[in-house]
Amino acid sequence: MKNKDYPLYKHVPAIRSIADMLEKKNQAIPERAAFRFRKGKNVVEKTFGEVYLEVQKAAAVVADKYGKGKHIAIIGENSYEWLIAYFATLVSENVAVAIDKELPAAEVEWLLRKAEVQVVLISKTYKDLVENLDDLSYMTLTDLLKADVDGSEDFEFYHPENEEPACIFFTSGTTGRSKGVMLSHGNIAYEINECCRMFDPEITDDDYSTLAVLPFHHAFGLNVAILMAFNYEVVTFINKSLKRLKDDIQLAKPSLMMLVPLFTETFYKQIMDGIKKSGKEKAFKKGIKINTVLMKMGIDKRRKIFKDIIETFGGNLKFIISGGAYLDPRYVKNFRHFGIEILNGYGATECSPCVALNRNYYKKDGSIGTTIYGTEVRVSDEGEVQFRGGSTMIGYYNDKEATEEVLKDGWYSTGDLGYVDKDGFIFLTGRKKNLIILSNGENISPEELENDFSADPGVNEVLVYEENRKIVAAIFPEEEFLGNTEYFNELMEKVNKGRPVYKQVVAIKLRDEEFVKNTSKKIVRYKNIPSEK
Repeated sequence: MKNKDYPLYKHVPAIRSIADMLEKKNQAIPERAAFRFRKGKNVVEKTFGEVYLEVQKAAAVVADKYGKGKHIAIIGENSYEWLIAYFATLVSENVAVAIDKELPAAEVEWLLRKAEVQVVLISKTYKDLVENLDDLSYMTLTDLLKADVDGSEDFEFYHPENEEPACIFFTSGTTGRSKGVMLSHGNIAYEINECCRMFDPEITDDDYSTLAVLPFHHAFGLNVAILMAFNYEVVTFINKSLKRLKDDIQLAKPSLMMLVPLFTETFYKQIMDGIKKSGKEKAFKKGIKINTVLMKMGIDKRRKIFKDIIETFGGNLKFIISGGAYLDPRYVKNFRHFGIEILNGYGATECSPCVALNRNYYKKDGSIGTTIYGTEVRVSDEGEVQFRGGSTMIGYYNDKEATEEVLKDGWYSTGDLGYVDKDGFIFLTGRKKNLIILSNGENISPEELENDFSADPGVNEVLVYEENRKIVAAIFPEEEFLGNTEYFNELMEKVNKGRPVYKQVVAIKLRDEEFVKNTSKKIVRYKNIPSEK
């Protein structure tokens, strides 16, 4: 199919809520595999029917022990138990609060108080985070799944109205303290329905799978990577620890993965390092040339030519949906050489999160795609991208001032700068808050310079910022380039070439350790840039 607009997909029926989705799958495909995960040395499989029954049982326990209308926090590593706790919270007429397990105890307590949490469902590994909080009730995730109450098999799921609150996700806090994003049941249903209509996983067998890597306490990791896949009726292999990621890829043999750019970039660097160490660089370049010629002739042999690379992803990977941060278009083009299509999208926790996506056969490299159905986009006079639609949050929990700052007449101001082309594709150019405003009045987007530095093989990570009215680039080099000042000074001259003086970097600061990141793998600017501390 040529790269042009085409009708939305209709491969799965629309849902009204999480309860509705669970019930529909239980009725239609109870015997089909929904989740797989490690348990000791074995891989356990749970069908859609088993998921429904375990959610029903857990929801009956939650309702019996804690009632309804409560704010219930869920804390723990990615796990099947985490998901059952989340589902059970929603269908028992409670509000789920997703908390990052990696945060310090004081920060966890602050978030619990901020969200007015009364109950915590927590992994046994992390229960020390709440054991001393006497005014909170808690239960381990393991105990929740083991517990039972009379009549649980008759428990009826709560079916909410669209506007009722469903969950609170906390923003990543890359530029300040986290805010609690309140999403409704309607927000989540809209997100699942419209994202599924934008993308076709192109299922060709009964064992089509995806690998869940991203943390469940983030909206992308849960609403897209888990709930969207569940609605597609594909099996999801749950990766519990990144230490096992390489092995889990081989076990899961995923056809689809949802990733943030850091994972994609790391995978690509590992592929290229492997090619270099094995002395196959010439063969690799030859393969690229042959593939280019064949593709122009309409012959697709990519997955055969680069079979060894495909095998590093389990042998079946066809699509990567990328979101959460900017991904350099060169990675999209490079993975396309192998026969793996990266579809770049855009989201914000405040938008449930995905509001734009490149489609299977309608895409533009470098863009974040077009909006999902029913969502509007506009660019303000200041160049800020804004969205309005069914996935836009209720607001920040107990923070009217912050809500009114970003949400006006239903329009959510993203803080991202960009433009929309004539075909409706959205391109981002930088972050509003990251703009460097020089004394001569010129505005510089650090992302523009960072992208040029990042394209160099010697750069692992880079941040560009203002220091003493001058533009500085802090670089964490690849291992073989550590401490090579001369190399990076030459790179600085290369990046500066052709740019006006006010847009030129005047100094390079080399680091011997990576930048501080949050758990969604975004660099936390205010913790890494001296002028922003």
